[in-house]
Amino acid sequence: MAGLYLHIPFCKQACYYCDFHFSTDSRHRSELLEAMHKEMTLRKGFLSAPLETIYFGGGTPSLLEGDQIASFLALAEKTFGIAPQPEITLEANPDDLTKDKLHAIRAAGVNRLSIGIQSFRDDLLKYLHRAHDAQAARRSLEESREAGFTNISIDLIYAIPGLDLASWETSLKEAASYRPEHLSSYSLTIEERTVFGHHLRAGKLRRVEDEQAAQQFERMQDVLEDLGYEQYEISNFSLPGFHSRHNSSYWLQKPYLGIGPSAHSYDGVRRYVNLANNPRYAEALRSDRIPSEAEVLSAVDQINEYLLTRLRTKWGVDLRVLRKLGDDLPGRCGSRLNRYMEEGLLVISGEEVRLTRRGMLLADRITEELMAG
Repeated sequence: MAGLYLHIPFCKQACYYCDFHFSTDSRHRSELLEAMHKEMTLRKGFLSAPLETIYFGGGTPSLLEGDQIASFLALAEKTFGIAPQPEITLEANPDDLTKDKLHAIRAAGVNRLSIGIQSFRDDLLKYLHRAHDAQAARRSLEESREAGFTNISIDLIYAIPGLDLASWETSLKEAASYRPEHLSSYSLTIEERTVFGHHLRAGKLRRVEDEQAAQQFERMQDVLEDLGYEQYEISNFSLPGFHSRHNSSYWLQKPYLGIGPSAHSYDGVRRYVNLANNPRYAEALRSDRIPSEAEVLSAVDQINEYLLTRLRTKWGVDLRVLRKLGDDLPGRCGSRLNRYMEEGLLVISGEEVRLTRRGMLLADRITEELMAG
């Protein structure tokens, strides 16, 4: 399996919580997209199999026009080949999804939408500095179905100051009422280089207490499970057969190529990260240089990356894979594994180690304690 990620680094405005690489200055958008085309051509030998997944992320990929999306897909087909029945995802903001845009996106070849709803409450959307309101969120979901999309994912955020447990449950049920095939839900994190980070340092914002965030996480598990969604990764839920194939390739450590400023790639041995600067990225590509740095993963790095990516999923850790990497997890952490099992946080079945439903709440702590030194 091979995947392609395209980072579209433009947004209408900055959400107060976002620390992804983007720019609100779109004057040089055409030059940047041309540079991304050049990078894709120069990376022709990176992947050895046809693309099974293509993911337009950002930034705000829904700012692209249909012909720009189609151009990327045509080049991907020419450069790498695209396997039959690929998953082609485009992240979208509700305010971009007019009826005309939806039809243009679908005609270009996109077959999966990931819509950044975040909340159905206008006060919380304003607090997060989102560009849409709740009415636009609802309209985008209805019109996406009308346009023929049969694979839709909704993004939601919890642990927002002012969001209580009852309101969170209401939002979850409203999201599920549209019967999206997939939901991704993330706890609000306050990153240092964001507006919320500045507010925190200035004393204008207080983090939601861990206990409140945990209650909202567990309520999310209860509500979505009752409605037929499977939690296949800590933050991701799907109806049967609708896991995100692209994101699952990250967690299952499959090779993927990232194109665009700040994009990451992985070839099984090395990780690469592109320069997170739009003008310098485009300038390098004009000179046929790929502005990327590579990191060769040490044996310990490979063990820890495997633990980090796999333990957060329903598939868990395969002890046979760890042994091939040179790690005897039961021998190294036997007492901790036993304690987690006694506490109902972890199960070991044959050669598989998996977090329980309750263990997913403490995944970060558990993973850190199991990592190789």
